[in-house]
Amino acid sequence: MNAQPDIVVDTAAVAAATASKSLLRFITCGSVDDGKSTLLGRLLYDAGMLSDDQLDTLARESKRQRGDGSDVLDFSLLTDGLDAERQQGITIDVAYRYFHTARRSLIVADCPGHEQYTRNMATGASNAELAVVLVDARKGLLPQTRRHTYICGLLGIRHVVLAVNKMDLVDYDQATYETIATQYRQLAQDLGITDVHCLPVAALTGDNVGSRSPRMPWYQGESLLEVLETVDVAAVRADDFRMPVQWVNRPDQSFRGYAGTISGGRVSCGDEIVVQPGVQRARIDRIVTADGDLDSAVEGQAVTLCFDREIDASRGDVIADALRPAPVADQFTCHLLWMGDTTLLPNRTYWMKIGTRTVNARVMSIKHKVDVNSQAKLAARHLDLNEVGYCTVGLDDAIAFEAYTANRTLGGFILIDRQTNATVACGMLDFALDRSSNVHWQHMDIDKSVRGSSKGQQPTCLWFTGLSGAGKSTIANLVERRLHVLGYHTYLLDGDNVRHGINKDLGFTPEARVENIRRVAEVAHLMVDAGLIVLVSVISPYQSERRSARELFDTGEFLEVFVDTTLAECEARDPKGLYQKARAGEIRNFTGIDSPYEKPEAPDIHLVTAGQRAEELAEQVTRQLLARLNAPVLD
Repeated sequence: MNAQPDIVVDTAAVAAATASKSLLRFITCGSVDDGKSTLLGRLLYDAGMLSDDQLDTLARESKRQRGDGSDVLDFSLLTDGLDAERQQGITIDVAYRYFHTARRSLIVADCPGHEQYTRNMATGASNAELAVVLVDARKGLLPQTRRHTYICGLLGIRHVVLAVNKMDLVDYDQATYETIATQYRQLAQDLGITDVHCLPVAALTGDNVGSRSPRMPWYQGESLLEVLETVDVAAVRADDFRMPVQWVNRPDQSFRGYAGTISGGRVSCGDEIVVQPGVQRARIDRIVTADGDLDSAVEGQAVTLCFDREIDASRGDVIADALRPAPVADQFTCHLLWMGDTTLLPNRTYWMKIGTRTVNARVMSIKHKVDVNSQAKLAARHLDLNEVGYCTVGLDDAIAFEAYTANRTLGGFILIDRQTNATVACGMLDFALDRSSNVHWQHMDIDKSVRGSSKGQQPTCLWFTGLSGAGKSTIANLVERRLHVLGYHTYLLDGDNVRHGINKDLGFTPEARVENIRRVAEVAHLMVDAGLIVLVSVISPYQSERRSARELFDTGEFLEVFVDTTLAECEARDPKGLYQKARAGEIRNFTGIDSPYEKPEAPDIHLVTAGQRAEELAEQVTRQLLARLNAPVLD
């Protein structure tokens, strides 16, 4: 017998052929048990992406799962990677898969169907160009179908394939399919999704998945795989050049460049650019890549730009066309999908990551939230997990941006909890508020240092926090009396007193408490700017708000004083009878009873009140304050 010749595989040629194919990123989504994982597994099978070993393993696992000795392959096992998913028969996490055909390379995100995992679905949709939405032919459009389609539209997906699945369970009835397809096209149109391709499938048997099915001769369209191979999802590219700076590339003293990925437009050597949010201008001297210099580069390319002159640019800045720069603002309207386990409270401070920049941000107001099942606009004071709101957001610093519909990179952002570092929201900028560009800082010749010097003191804020009845106001009052005797200029902001004035309109809900502390902190900041030593006595139960208050002041100007008294002792004192009312249910959201108090982790001054008189504690605060101010303590 003649020996067979060795088969030589030109791996370089295969890699080059794969790289030359267009890439499609898409998601599969729909309600629970619509068959997403089965459809995706069948798609991989029909595309010839399963090896013999994988097929053997799949056959064994299918028999074990079914327990009936059947040889029918359970394709969902190919993508349900988590044990919890296999046991429950659902998809929880987002499972990413890469595969390719002769025409195209594809990356698919298999998204969960349960409502509580909507944030996972949004994560998968954020980078997708197309969505495959599944509907069970027996059930038609469900609330989760509408929810997922709404989020797809919100995140900028403009190409949708509606796969009406399980047609075998409705005897391949054309009328059933047509009814669902008509309803879905209307839904997509209402949500601004312009390109919808509908097709009937039976994922379990492969009808219209990898090839056209003879069981549905009334359907004359393409199979799902054919649609994915041929659909044109080329995005409308932005005309204006934009590139967020990812890092400053300076390997030695002879080279300085600014690296990043172009998010819009085209740039060429010699073009004039501006570094935003500033106004410094330069011209492009070189466009450097790993494969050598280029004369020009376009959206999507990762490059290093060198300028013809030295200017100040760093990570987070945006390099833009000097003739058509990006808008710059610090207040916006936006759509916000809340992904946090804790509630979004307006005016709480978060980190916003947009492009390559991270800034402090707070949601100033919620104009309305959206019922994603009906798209109705509903009044809201907060957002819970998986809710979508239309909000106004304010930043500490101005940024260069674009509307999300024009540029995903400069218009899409995430919010990060500053305590846990968890991502709690994703957002899409709409437009800048007029006041963002109409209101500017006015220079003043007389500043805080001058005002403080005229009073012979260093302006400072003493922030007393603790439970109701802990003794904050008593101690703060004694400290102010002592400072007054020593000749210092002071003012005491008491939590109860300010609620008779500027905070008269606020209640005691979590949202109102956040706003209460924000207003008190702003007033205290103005008083410190006036040169005063300000004493603030408020419960301020949340660490986040106390941190935000501290950040209003310069280093060393804010001293957090924790009046540490046990809940039992505060209840025993109960000077205003509030604990008794709270225990009786007459007062809701009372700190320590049915609303939490988050103790300071590292207060500047820690007062343990047990066994000490208020006068002794006040003297302790006074001495520590004067020591920090390098002022003499007079007995």
